[in-house]
Amino acid sequence: MGAGAEPVAASRTVVQLRPVASALPMGFLGLAGGTFVLAGMQVHWISAEQSHPVAFVLLAFVFPLQSLASVFGFLCRDVAVATGMAVLSGTWLALGLITLTGPPGARSGAAGLLLLLAAVALWVPVTAGGSGRLLVAAVIAVASVRFAATGVYELTGAEGWKHTAGVIGLVLAAVAVYAAFALAVEDQHRRTVLPTGRRAAGAGVLDGDWGHQTDRIVREAGVRRQL
Repeated sequence: MGAGAEPVAASRTVVQLRPVASALPMGFLGLAGGTFVLAGMQVHWISAEQSHPVAFVLLAFVFPLQSLASVFGFLCRDVAVATGMAVLSGTWLALGLITLTGPPGARSGAAGLLLLLAAVALWVPVTAGGSGRLLVAAVIAVASVRFAATGVYELTGAEGWKHTAGVIGLVLAAVAVYAAFALAVEDQHRRTVLPTGRRAAGAGVLDGDWGHQTDRIVREAGVRRQL
């Protein structure tokens, strides 16, 4: 009786999904804000004495937006995007605290090592996400290069690397703003309006049928017993 009841109970298990808006535009705009302000200091648009206000921007604007985007990324079952946003938010938080507690314009070897590690770590979501969303992958890849250049400057103090990191940071800000706009319009219209580089599985999430989206949900984290 007990053994026979188990399949019946399992067949009545219901997995509920709650529709949410895409968190990518929010996360990318947070990234754009952080890299733009920091790049402004690196290319001498603002003086090094402004490093503490820059730190406040990283802590009050960038970290909250990207950490929230990470949480919603996990809730949306997108481990690649969620991991990327988590790495970005944690890196900006640490960089903001290091900048805030240090002398204005000072370099930090610890920050340099963290930035180099973050640059490598960001390739986890880039490669895990596959080639289905080229625009998303491009933003995270450019962020990786930007962190690497800044990390080298923090460790070496070479002004050439500082300027290079600033220029890459400005490019990243432009790419991130475009990605945020394109993805927000896409989510609002439920179709691709501006080029986002979706193809193969990345394109299928917009025009695939319901079964295509949920066929393996019983094997996903949060449903299966182990991660």
